[in-house]
Amino acid sequence: MIAAVEIYAQVQTRKRQAAEQGVSLQVEKRDVTNDGDRRKALNWGVEILVNNAGVGEGGSTVDIPASNIRHQFEVNVTGPLLLTSPEGLNVNPFTGIYSASKHAIEAIAETMAYELQEYNVEVATINPGPFLTGFNDRMFQTWESWEDDPSPRAQFAPEAVYTALTAVAAREVDSFRNLEPASMLVETKQLQQVLWERKVTDGLGALHQAIQHSYEMQPDTPVSG
Repeated sequence: MIAAVEIYAQVQTRKRQAAEQGVSLQVEKRDVTNDGDRRKALNWGVEILVNNAGVGEGGSTVDIPASNIRHQFEVNVTGPLLLTSPEGLNVNPFTGIYSASKHAIEAIAETMAYELQEYNVEVATINPGPFLTGFNDRMFQTWESWEDDPSPRAQFAPEAVYTALTAVAAREVDSFRNLEPASMLVETKQLQQVLWERKVTDGLGALHQAIQHSYEMQPDTPVSG
């Protein structure tokens, strides 16, 4: 099993964490935006590739600097796509650019599933919700490099997504789209249905309740219950 990290400083940390869990793990520095790193990774001959490289740019979509937007798509979309040859289901306030990059990965994965099936290559997506790993809170610190207000949300313990990844890799689950935690499935489907019913004038002049909730939420807030 091989784990890839973005920078060399993370290698020893991951090795130590794996040893503490009794896991035999090869840890390599691989930046998906680096052409040389991608070429080296392609020589590993892996049978199951988990394309989970990503960064999160949090903030109002119209305020995010152009360079930050480009970097978001370079890491979340272009890099993983080149390595292969993703929040792709719903959108929350202040995550527009991040969600857009994940929607792109979702579309690419769906297309590749059709294109590669004749070669017996299986493609599935894992859509993790807001898990309490530190990623989401780091995303809402990016505003400090420009200007905006952070917008965290309650987060889940991360064990569920590890279980889902393992189940898909072991072919215990054969569904193309897999959302974790499962408790968010109903919410996600409802949010997608809203778009078919929404009018362009809905809510004009009023602060959306999700944005108000974002202002009130504190970082590192676990899901209650």
